[in-house]
Amino acid sequence: MKRRQFLSSCALLGGASGLPALPAAWADVPPRRYARTLLVDIHGTPLRAAALAADTNYVFQYPYAATPCFLLKLGRRAAAAAKLRRQDGNTYAWQGGVGPGGNVVAFSAICAHKLAYPTRDVSFIRFQRDPSSTTGGNVIHCCADHSVYDPAAGARVVAGPAPQPLAAIVLEHDAARDELHALGTQGPEQFDAFFAKYEMKLVLEYGSKARTEVVATSVVRELDSYCKTTIRC
Repeated sequence: MKRRQFLSSCALLGGASGLPALPAAWADVPPRRYARTLLVDIHGTPLRAAALAADTNYVFQYPYAATPCFLLKLGRRAAAAAKLRRQDGNTYAWQGGVGPGGNVVAFSAICAHKLAYPTRDVSFIRFQRDPSSTTGGNVIHCCADHSVYDPAAGARVVAGPAPQPLAAIVLEHDAARDELHALGTQGPEQFDAFFAKYEMKLVLEYGSKARTEVVATSVVRELDSYCKTTIRC
């Protein structure tokens, strides 16, 4: 691991990011630190956790200009923390939900199976009502391959062919200001595979800026405003 990434990961594990104290044995793979990025609304105003509607799809870009993420305020409290496993067998610790209700979570919106993701035209992956009782709540469902993830438990796989959870976005909640920052990722990043698979499409949409790191702020939008069509299944 590069020295900068190593030091940043140590800072995250040491509690500098507001992560809960988790047993060291939970994490073969530490979190990866990116820029501390303030989440804002379409007017550039800091987004308040209290302003988020429950069980609603929100999308923002992080840690790169072309990599979408889901921001969700669940209708129930998320797990305080969870130990999860990547496809390669290594484990990592998910921080759990943040905010006053412990129910604000964020995950990469790139499906762990064939990398389906929300585009400006269409999204085959979304947070939606769970027709079964498997998770006791709503799920993130990729209609492209029917991979299903439980966002209240770190986006672990509960159905379908996905071989591992969605990568989690490390969130920091400023209780005094009720603001949210993205700090990094936990778990199975798929950014290299994503940029390789969609290289030409991303060049057409973003030019040379697709892999530019998001730094100061990231705009949060409802999924229905972000893309023209969202597929429900």
